Amino acid sequence: MATANSDRRTADSRSVPAPMRRDVRLLGEVLGQVICEADGPGLLEDVEELRHRVIAARDPRTSADKGDAADDDIATLVASWPLTRAAAVARAFTVYFHLANLAEEHQRIRTLRERDTGAAPVRESLAAAVTALGGSRVADAGLLARLEVHPVLTAHPTEARRRAVTESLRRIGGQLDVLDGQHLGATARAEAVRRLREEVDLLWRTAALRDQAMQPLDEVRTGAAVFDETLFRLAPSVYRSLDRALLGDQSGAVPPQAPAFLRFGSWIGADRDGNPFVTADVTEQAATIQAEHALRALENATTRIGRSLTVDAGLLEAQRGADRPIRPAYDELVATLSAARQAHPDLVGELMAHSPGEPFRAFLLYAGRRLQATRLSFEAPPELRYRSPTEFIADLRLAQGALAEAGAARQAYGELQHLIWQAQTFGFHFAELEVRQHSAVHRAALHELRVGRPPSAETAEVLATFAAIKAIQQRHGAVACRRYVVSFTTSAADVAAVYELAEFACPGDTPELDVVPLFESGDDLARAARILDEMIALPPVARRLVASGRRLEVMLGYSDSAKELGMVSATLRLFEVQLRLSRWAAERDIRLVLFHGRGGALGRGGGPAGRAVRAQAPGSVDGRFKVTEQGEVIFARYGHPVIGQRHLEQVTSAVLVASAGDEAGPPGQARQAGDGASWLNDLTAFAAVAGPLEAAAHGAYRALVTADGFAEWFARLSPLAEIGGMRLGSRPARRGLGAPTSLADLRAIPWVFAWSQTRINLPGWYGLGSGLAAAIASSGGLAAVRTACRDWPLLSVLLDNAEMSLAKTNRRIAVRYLALGGNERLSAQLLAEYDLTSRLVLEVTGHDRLLAGRDVLARAVALRDPYVDALSHLQLRALTAVRACTDPDDHAALERLLLLTAGGVAAGLQNTG
Repeated sequence: MATANSDRRTADSRSVPAPMRRDVRLLGEVLGQVICEADGPGLLEDVEELRHRVIAARDPRTSADKGDAADDDIATLVASWPLTRAAAVARAFTVYFHLANLAEEHQRIRTLRERDTGAAPVRESLAAAVTALGGSRVADAGLLARLEVHPVLTAHPTEARRRAVTESLRRIGGQLDVLDGQHLGATARAEAVRRLREEVDLLWRTAALRDQAMQPLDEVRTGAAVFDETLFRLAPSVYRSLDRALLGDQSGAVPPQAPAFLRFGSWIGADRDGNPFVTADVTEQAATIQAEHALRALENATTRIGRSLTVDAGLLEAQRGADRPIRPAYDELVATLSAARQAHPDLVGELMAHSPGEPFRAFLLYAGRRLQATRLSFEAPPELRYRSPTEFIADLRLAQGALAEAGAARQAYGELQHLIWQAQTFGFHFAELEVRQHSAVHRAALHELRVGRPPSAETAEVLATFAAIKAIQQRHGAVACRRYVVSFTTSAADVAAVYELAEFACPGDTPELDVVPLFESGDDLARAARILDEMIALPPVARRLVASGRRLEVMLGYSDSAKELGMVSATLRLFEVQLRLSRWAAERDIRLVLFHGRGGALGRGGGPAGRAVRAQAPGSVDGRFKVTEQGEVIFARYGHPVIGQRHLEQVTSAVLVASAGDEAGPPGQARQAGDGASWLNDLTAFAAVAGPLEAAAHGAYRALVTADGFAEWFARLSPLAEIGGMRLGSRPARRGLGAPTSLADLRAIPWVFAWSQTRINLPGWYGLGSGLAAAIASSGGLAAVRTACRDWPLLSVLLDNAEMSLAKTNRRIAVRYLALGGNERLSAQLLAEYDLTSRLVLEVTGHDRLLAGRDVLARAVALRDPYVDALSHLQLRALTAVRACTDPDDHAALERLLLLTAGGVAAGLQNTG
């Protein structure tokens, strides 16, 4: 159809880089061939018919009435198919999105490599940060000493794809890598295409939905797989990048300046807030699984490096001359190896026999065997095991020192330094397990114990959790599981309860605990400083402050605060809280670490992490940034080493720049670490905008979500009730039993997921239009609001995220979902705010369309949207029918279709919750 719409789509397609266009075309052709072979050409014809119709329905020259008629025709088409055919069509679009996402990922990797020419640092890289700040400033200001980037992996159920699907896509990606080879012969190319067809065929035949719910230990193993596949090798690569930026070509030939600044945490298998399937036994097993993976990885790396470290002792002795007469480290290494041979003659004798005259090789291979013994602790003699990672690192330092003093600096500071960095980062535990539990659970348990009742099953499990923490610390060290996060902390008593329960569980021998209050509600955020004053007065907290060098960790919850207050109000209030807490900490000489509980979706505090760091309150970063990485975000950011490196460099460079005070704040004022008080004064320049913006946005949001019948309306118009059937994770989809009756009953993840399915994305923008209108009316007009959004990073990021969220909406499709709710008043209220927000976002940004100036993202959204529309029409058919269905068999088939489309829409929009 030769229309303006098709012309624009053609232009968008032509603007796609040629390699990506080639990949998409190849993958699409292979998928079409697979569909024909597996299900016949009729299915492909139906897919193509639907594809052409949804593209035509987006013709901008089509009037609103004709657009509705086109949608009616599409609805008639999808309703005419048997449920089995509709499900097959939904699978086809879903698989296409998986393959298109893969092609986009590969293009991103190509782009990153093409930008890295060496002529100038890549934007937002570590090299760019060091260049901007000056290497001496970064190294000498103490910034490196306090630098810490701390991602925490969580099992929050936001990954819609099965592990089998992600593995299949990984293999398909491998064949795309092969086909990218510049010197590929015809035979090798033909074989790669054959393997590609085989893998796409397997992907098509792989069930998209999980038949059984994931168990917590399944999630633990999934997280450990990310460690195996990328994180373990990624960490030293990031450190080397920083070291190279600081030292240039000398990196690898002199002692490194880059510290091991990454630390990983995990809630997987330890977060029991609302998840009854995470038990004390599960947490202990999670620690064991993580330790197994960490020790095996270190063992393999140590053995690999040891085998290659064939430095000849004879040459070293020949070089021992007047310039290097004394080599204490080398002599100590030889003596250590000799003592080991006396203690374990068979083992060390065999290693030395296979490494004659190569003491470094034998020493590292012996260290590898000791790691193996540590891993197989019940099968190996105790004296062979390492007692701690510190002991292992000391051995590596000894080998490094011996090599350096012998003049083999490149051997000392190359691969061996990478191994040291890995041991410093991951220890013997991979990631610190962080237990989380709701404050109300603690209060109920303490009430039982204080009055002397026999512990209920719930209270017994609480006590067993502390016993499990103690057992983990005894086996793996305190660092393996020390933090205890208290959800919905409302007072210092909630923190004191944790220590009291620990004493009940382990009288006289409690585990080492750092209790982390989690502030989530608007009221608790407002009271945070006062609660912390009471908290640090508690004797166990005061003792931990002394032991930790006055380090205190506080968690801020973005998901629940955004659900309660709305995105705009939550963002501004969290910023204000960060400012107040930074000033509070500075006044009390406390090293504050703010732990950001961000979700993957924009409506839960998600978005590009580097931009998020730059938008933090001044003084609140100070070299340290800790954040949750949830669900699909883990695989999106760490599924490929190139993208993982880019992500961690963006975050770390933003932390360096923000902490060094080089990022501009309000006009004439630079960010200064720890200088929150002056910024509070300077922010008065934006108070005229921020005040009315927050108040009006909050009022509009609360007026909607507290309206009579809102929860029931939302449940009817969205697939909220069915999301649990996707079995995204072990955690239940909602609090309590039965249908939700209020906003508090809904978890943040299904709340966001369900709204994205309706093509409304309400959590990512609702209230912003009212807020902008109020700010424009009371702050000096549009120019003042534009200035604030330009000069204040927080508002700039807020507006960018809202624009991205709006770009993924479809008003026409949304109206069809809203009609299912049966409440015209609430629907009209929502659509009025949608129209106002869409208009004012464009006015404030000065754009003529959403995502103007972000061509890559705009192109991706424009090309995907019609195909997402196809899945939405299929979902609307299923959702409408399932609400009225009484036949169990038909209900099961309709629900399956609905869930297939939910996974497809998530893949098309590239987010769930």
